[in-house]
Amino acid sequence: MKKQSILGLAFLAITGSLVTSCDLLKDLDYKVTPNPLEMHGDSVRVKIDVTFPEKGIKKKASAEITPMLGNTALKTVTVQGEKATGNGSVIQYKPGGKMVYTDVVAYKPEFENAVLTATGKVYKGGKEKAGKFIDTKIADGTIITPYSVNKDFKVILDKDQFVRVTEETFVAQVNFEKGKSIVKPAELKDKDILDYSAWLLAAQGNPRIAIKTVNVTGYASPEGEEDKNNSLSTSRAEAGKKVAMDLGKKAKNEKSQTEVYTLNGSGEDFEGFKRELKNSTMNEDEKNLVIRVLEMHQDPTTRETEMRNMGKTFTELDKSIFPMLRRTEITTVYDLTGYTDEELKTISKATPDSLTLEELLFTATLVTDLNEKLNIYKVAMENYPTDHRTHNNVGAILYMQNKMTEAKSHFEKANSLKDNAISKNNLAAVAGVSGDRSKSKQLLGQAKGAGAEVNYNMGILNIQNGKYADAVTSFGADNSFNKALAQLLNGSADAAIKTVDATSDKESAQGFYLKAVAAARQDKTDAVVSNLKSAFGKDASLKAKASNDREFLGLADDAAFSGIVK
Repeated sequence: MKKQSILGLAFLAITGSLVTSCDLLKDLDYKVTPNPLEMHGDSVRVKIDVTFPEKGIKKKASAEITPMLGNTALKTVTVQGEKATGNGSVIQYKPGGKMVYTDVVAYKPEFENAVLTATGKVYKGGKEKAGKFIDTKIADGTIITPYSVNKDFKVILDKDQFVRVTEETFVAQVNFEKGKSIVKPAELKDKDILDYSAWLLAAQGNPRIAIKTVNVTGYASPEGEEDKNNSLSTSRAEAGKKVAMDLGKKAKNEKSQTEVYTLNGSGEDFEGFKRELKNSTMNEDEKNLVIRVLEMHQDPTTRETEMRNMGKTFTELDKSIFPMLRRTEITTVYDLTGYTDEELKTISKATPDSLTLEELLFTATLVTDLNEKLNIYKVAMENYPTDHRTHNNVGAILYMQNKMTEAKSHFEKANSLKDNAISKNNLAAVAGVSGDRSKSKQLLGQAKGAGAEVNYNMGILNIQNGKYADAVTSFGADNSFNKALAQLLNGSADAAIKTVDATSDKESAQGFYLKAVAAARQDKTDAVVSNLKSAFGKDASLKAKASNDREFLGLADDAAFSGIVK
C-alpha cells in the first residue's frame, strides 16, 4: 500500500539520542514502516529498522528497547555488545550493525492519535545505568481507514414461483355400456357432466379463461376382440365430442363450439385397468394373479382367454373394474390468467387469506413499505407454516428493520424446515452485524450460490480482516462504496475514485470523504480540500474526524487544509 505522503512522511527515519556519560550507547537511527502506523484486521503491525552506528554500542554493554504506542508497551527486545553476556541480539562494536524489530498489537481507539516512542534501559555488567536512555518519538499513529467500511451485510428474500398465466385442465367423463358408444340420457345428469356444464357457462363470462384445446379420448375395456375395441374406442371419442359441443352450445360458450377438439381412440385401456385393479377391494392374491397374467401374455386374444379362465376372479373384474374403463374422457385445456398487480395489492389488504402462497410471496414484491411487506409475509407464514420461504422472508424484513434477534429466529426456523443457502447467508449477515466474523465467514462458506449478496458480505469480512485484494475480488463488477474502499486499501486510489463516482455515494458525505483520502494518497492537495469541503457540507461532524485523521497528517501545516477543518 502506498502511504499518504504529501510532505514525505512515509518511511521517515528518525534519529533518537542516547545520552550515556560513559558512552555505552551512541545515537541510533530508527526507520518505522509504515509511518504513520496503520490498522489492518483490528491490529497494528509495527516494523522498525534500527541502525547502530560505528562503535555504537560498547562491547560489554546491553540495552532493552521497548517501543510504546501511546501508553501501551510493545514487546521488549534486548541488544548487546559482542562481549556482553546474555541472549540479546549481538551488535559488533567496530562496524556497528542493524536490527529489525517487529510486533503486532491489537488496536485500541486511543492509538489513532498516539505516537510511537522508543524507550529503554541501558546495562553494563548486568547493572542498569539510570538516566542513560531518553525516550524518543519515532512515528505517528494511526491510520484507521479500514474502519470506514459499511457493515451493511445484505440479506436475501427467497423468490416466489408465481406465474400469472397457467395452463389448467378440466376433466369430465362419459361412461358407456358394454360394447356400445351410445350416450344414455342418465349420463348427462352425472355430477362431473353437470360440473363441466357449469364450468363452461362460467368460463364464457370470464376473461381470465382462454380455452386452448379439448382432448377427447375414448377407451374400451380389455375384453372382446381387439379390432372391435379399437373401433369402439374411436366411436366413443366421437360421442364424447358431441356431448362436449352440445354442452358448450347450451352454455353459449363460443370457444368450445369451434374446431379445438382432438379425438383419439385409445383402444383397450390396460393402464387404466391396472390402476383400477390396484385401487379395488379385491384381495391381494387375486390382484397379483391378474397382474401375472397381464405380464405373461402380450397377445390380446391369449391374455383375454387366460383372464376368462380365472372364473370368479374374472366375474369380479367384469362387475367392478371393466365398467369403469368403458368411457370417454373430455379434457379441456385452458390458460388461466391470474390477478393483475393492482388487484393483488388490493386483495392483500382486504382478504389476504384468499391468496395462494405464490400470490402472497409475489404481492410482497410489489410494495415498498417494509411494514406492508412484513404483513403480507406474515400472512403467508401463518397460512403456509411449513414453507421455509415464508419464515426466511419475514426474517429478512425484520433484519431490514434492525430487529436482529427476531430476524435470526426466523432465519433459523427457515433453515430447520429446509437446509438452504439463502437462510445461511442471512444468518451470516446477522452474525456479521453482531461482530462475529468467524461465524459469519463459516456460514457464508455454506451459502455459495445463493446470490451476489454472499460475495458482497464476504467482501465486508475481507476488509475487516485486512484482506483487501480478496475484498476487491469479492465485490466483483458491481460498484459500491465498500468496493471503492477495498480498492483504496489495496493501493488503487484512482480506481477507488472512479468506483465511488459510479455509485449513489458520488455526492454523499462518506463518498466525498473517501475521495479526499484517495487524493491525499495521491499528493493532490487541492482535491483533498475540495472533497473535504463537500463532505463537511453534507455532514459537519466530519470536520472533527478529518482534523484527527492520520491520512491527512502531511497537511497539518497547509493553510487551506487548516482553514476548513478548524
